[in-house]
Amino acid sequence: MTQGVSKAPRSLRNLGTGLVLSGVVCAMVGLSFAAVPLYRLFCQATGFGGTTQVAEALPETVAERVMTVRFNADTAADLPWRFQPVVRAMQVRVGEPGLAVYRAVNLSAQPVNGTAVFNVTPLKAGQYFSKVQCFCFDEQRLEPGETADMAVSFFIDPAILEDRNLDDVKTITLSYTFFRSVGGEDAPEETARKPEFPAATLVSQQSAARPRAESFN
Repeated sequence: MTQGVSKAPRSLRNLGTGLVLSGVVCAMVGLSFAAVPLYRLFCQATGFGGTTQVAEALPETVAERVMTVRFNADTAADLPWRFQPVVRAMQVRVGEPGLAVYRAVNLSAQPVNGTAVFNVTPLKAGQYFSKVQCFCFDEQRLEPGETADMAVSFFIDPAILEDRNLDDVKTITLSYTFFRSVGGEDAPEETARKPEFPAATLVSQQSAARPRAESFN
């Protein structure tokens, strides 16, 4: 009789331990799925890792401080595109809108979709480099042999002037790397689109570049 009573609490304890362990496993799985978007939000909020910001409007003031913005482009090994900036560098004042153009060419005989990731260096400048519109916001599709110009509208946040840690920064490099999208060759055309840039809100590339660096042909 006593033996039967002692077995019951032990079974309950085992059941309780199993439930706790199951809960821990479920929590770990949930956190693993949440880790990527949470990390992305953290980077966007802090500029960590050179992550740039996204702005809905241009700043109201333009400062006298002039900075050089350089442009870099790379492609993943499995993406059959040639991708490069049309202009290597431009000078803009802090708070002034700039417009840069990258050119992509599909070198393959099939339509291919690509997605661009980006960052800026030095990494500490990421929180002050803001994009208004960018081709990197959407998946891009190029037909066989197609050439497309892809633009990015940006500005350097005037708040950079108040950060003494950024006083030594004279040049910011904006880098993009294009990766082949999952199912890139077979994805329907409507899943990829090219961004539209309202002319009224942007400064032309020619007026934003002072002076202009060597261009690609």
